[in-house]
Amino acid sequence: MGLFRDAGKAYKPAPEVDLGAHSDEFYLHANVKAPRVAGLLVKIFVWILESPILGWIVLYMLKKDNLVQRLVSVAEIQEPPLFTATHSSEDISEQSVTPVKPNLSPAERVQEAASCLPPCLDSSSFSDSASQFKRPTIRDFFRAYKSGEPTPLEVARRFLAAAKETEDPKLHMAFFISYSHEDILRQAEESSRRYRRGTPISMMDGVLVAIKDEIDCMPYPTTGGTRWLHKVRPCIEDASCVKQLRSCGAILVGKTNMHELGAGASGINPHYGATRNPYDINKISGGSSSGSAAAVCAGLCPVALGVDGGGSVRMPAALCGVVGFKPTSGRLSNSGILPLNWTVGMPGILAATVEDALITYAAICDHLPFSQPTFLQPSLNFPLLDSKRSITNIKLAKYGKWFNDSTIDIRNCCDQTLKMLSQHYGWKIVDVTVPEIEEMRLAHYVTIGSECTASLAPHLSKLDHAEIGWDARVALSVYGSFSSRDYLNAQRIRNRQMYFHKEIFKSADVIVTPTTGVTAYPLLSDAADTGELDYINGAALVRFSIAGNFLGLPAVTLLVGYDKGGLPIGLQFIGRPWSEATLLHLAFAMQTQCIKSYKRPKVFYDLLKKEQA
Repeated sequence: MGLFRDAGKAYKPAPEVDLGAHSDEFYLHANVKAPRVAGLLVKIFVWILESPILGWIVLYMLKKDNLVQRLVSVAEIQEPPLFTATHSSEDISEQSVTPVKPNLSPAERVQEAASCLPPCLDSSSFSDSASQFKRPTIRDFFRAYKSGEPTPLEVARRFLAAAKETEDPKLHMAFFISYSHEDILRQAEESSRRYRRGTPISMMDGVLVAIKDEIDCMPYPTTGGTRWLHKVRPCIEDASCVKQLRSCGAILVGKTNMHELGAGASGINPHYGATRNPYDINKISGGSSSGSAAAVCAGLCPVALGVDGGGSVRMPAALCGVVGFKPTSGRLSNSGILPLNWTVGMPGILAATVEDALITYAAICDHLPFSQPTFLQPSLNFPLLDSKRSITNIKLAKYGKWFNDSTIDIRNCCDQTLKMLSQHYGWKIVDVTVPEIEEMRLAHYVTIGSECTASLAPHLSKLDHAEIGWDARVALSVYGSFSSRDYLNAQRIRNRQMYFHKEIFKSADVIVTPTTGVTAYPLLSDAADTGELDYINGAALVRFSIAGNFLGLPAVTLLVGYDKGGLPIGLQFIGRPWSEATLLHLAFAMQTQCIKSYKRPKVFYDLLKKEQA
């Protein structure tokens, strides 16, 4: 029986771990060796996994080979489990912010956020050089609508024409799972009437917003990227965040594509197509909020909602070159979102610019409904982006070994950006050690997998597995192999990481990392029908995302450059709990320096212009 006996890692007490720059803590790279496969090889692997005896052995060996056994399952951990990533109210000092009055309506909060914007960041501030590119913002749409050229109805018709074009076999971008011409035009006509009367509800009136198909939005079913889930869980009303957007006059343009059940980071869905990257249609968009990120990137909407359970907003945002923003756990309501990962997932925002992320955040950051567990939140602040001077005395914590665990293009680009920020704003880089990064990734994987399995268990037992995509079947088989001991030990690692991060935030305002370890990689030709198994790239994509979900910390990613192939690179700020205003302010300051080097995607539609290039 020696084959099935492992010696687990013995963790020393968290307070004894050195978090300083010269710590001797060992940085463990992801121990992932399996080749990237798709097509028939994925099917063969599924058949093996689902066989009664051989499948159990293969699953055990997978967990052992990837160090789940040693680092999580049979590890010796002194800390007790911490089952949620919620944070109590903390009085944090933030620079250049305005407190938001409680009990404002979503439209009133949008008005408050609009007053925080700089006086002018429209296209007129850019030259006509082809090398300079700017996506239309919420404010650009609002100004155009007030002038009457174009109207929300005209923009909606342009959207529908563009969406249809992206479905052409030559592109097959697979941005959307469902959208309704009739519903979109109805909303647009209502918005146009309000503008004609001079009574728009808010700056978001008539603005197109796409919704990830993990979030309830009438009149559409919520599929979670599957062919079956909406049949057992019908959508009967809007999610809380969708209700708030609708109350601001936003035009909800449909449900975006996603990785099936959120169980992957590539955005390849065998049922609804692989969402393609607008910068290169032969590359992945990232996931699982793939359609939302790609639709914003391609200009079909300035804003989209996603759900972030393991970087699922920030990863595709980075790969598609848009803003990805995930607030503190508990800041936004989870009501009306598929309960696939209770303690790590929450809504997130994908936006053309930081300003758009702020406006959308203002619309949806209402208090939690009484149907959810509540805890005391601190007061809500918005960043004063109209301030002539950026916030100062900022300390950025950087763990060099972790930061550098990325491709050379990403590493060089992100390093150059940090040098620029330090020189231009005087921000300081604080070298630290963030220990047990790979251990945290594996503990999060056990957590999100266990919660997904528990949520779907009543349905999976009655479901024909042929209705589930091949790669999702692999994920569900692995998820189902986790034991109660695995889950409990994962929560003990969560407790350790919570301690480490709180200590680091005593000497720094944010932690800075690349958003992903790789840029968008090629789509395999035979992955369309089966999905793919790519654990090497998968581990690289999620490498810097886990703390935001496992620890409930706010985080934002922004485009800071491109690799040698012209694919976007994102830089991420991870903040202390409830520091959303600071994160958005830092991201805006970084955007101010980077935006003039932004490049137009190969697939892009400017819906404010009548003729598309």
